[in-house]
Amino acid sequence: MEQKHIERVIISGGGSGGHIFPAIAIADEIKKRNPKVDILFVGANGKMEMEKVPAAGYKIIGLDIVGFQRKFTFKNFLLPFKIIQSLIKAKNILKEFKPQVVIGVGGYASGPTLKAAQSLNIPTLVQEQNSFPGKTNKLLSHKVKTICTAYEGLDKYFPKEKIVLTGNPVRSSVVADLEQKKNDGYAYYNLDPSKKTILIIGGSLGARTLNESVINHLSKFENQSIQLLWQCGKFYYNTLKDHLKNLPENVKMVEFIERMDYAYAIADTIISRAGAISVSELSLVHKPTILVPSPNVAEDHQTKNAMALVKQNAAIIIRDNDAKEQLILAAFSLLEDSKKQQELVEAIQQLGKPIATETIVTEIEKLI
Repeated sequence: MEQKHIERVIISGGGSGGHIFPAIAIADEIKKRNPKVDILFVGANGKMEMEKVPAAGYKIIGLDIVGFQRKFTFKNFLLPFKIIQSLIKAKNILKEFKPQVVIGVGGYASGPTLKAAQSLNIPTLVQEQNSFPGKTNKLLSHKVKTICTAYEGLDKYFPKEKIVLTGNPVRSSVVADLEQKKNDGYAYYNLDPSKKTILIIGGSLGARTLNESVINHLSKFENQSIQLLWQCGKFYYNTLKDHLKNLPENVKMVEFIERMDYAYAIADTIISRAGAISVSELSLVHKPTILVPSPNVAEDHQTKNAMALVKQNAAIIIRDNDAKEQLILAAFSLLEDSKKQQELVEAIQQLGKPIATETIVTEIEKLI
């Protein structure tokens, strides 16, 4: 089949790393195949994408779009005006840039941008990261050409004939060659290669429940053959550093994990929130995993993401309100159960989709 060259493309969406990092992974793969391509991002002013996208080397234009606030606020009365304003601005961007295709990754900005593209008969594609789709992608699904999903069963929400099961784009540098990186990982984090390692990741901002779970069982790590690499997050780091003066030697607390590949490489078991991209990465890391879904996300997405793995015996779930008492004990118990570890690893290996990004870009090429 003749290679379709992509010359101009717009990618829209954001709001969180779970939307932004897949978008950047897609952009990188498009650029890899089409070195001369012109890629423009359209995001929401004041949101994380306005910082992260330029840091990744791409141009971005912001729309003044916000979401509907669940609590009563005057901002909700302004929402219709902001939507209309954003639709007009998006349409002007599209007319000037003339993209061959527009990709939506979820988040506030993708709504008006893809709606404007559809009104101009520009082909559109959405990439849905979660096992339960967001409102924006549900609304857009009737007129988009293709819907790339990471989970089976989304024909309950989207037109079946438009769905392509691709998996989520993940950063290949984070999940590749982990076995070869072990020694470097132990050296980087100054941890002992002879000890089993629990890795706790609660997102870049941190997760209060995961932190409280560790604090509640810190004594478990004293004089133990088990060590902890604990990402507590930037919201909590300084406070915890002041309060926890004498951490056990086996506990390494960091604000942010700069080298996630090294952290994954040395982990014997992983404790994580259940954001869609985290779950997709963990499905390629192949380590025994305990998921603690955040209760503070729309539509309880994270529980649905976690259950997609749990139903396949590919991960263990601990509910947020049980974590403080049970989480660390469950991790210690898992490290002592080699049979359960093997079951989890074998099951999660079946769920990973290592060429998700490439498959999505192939679908984009088909629309040109």
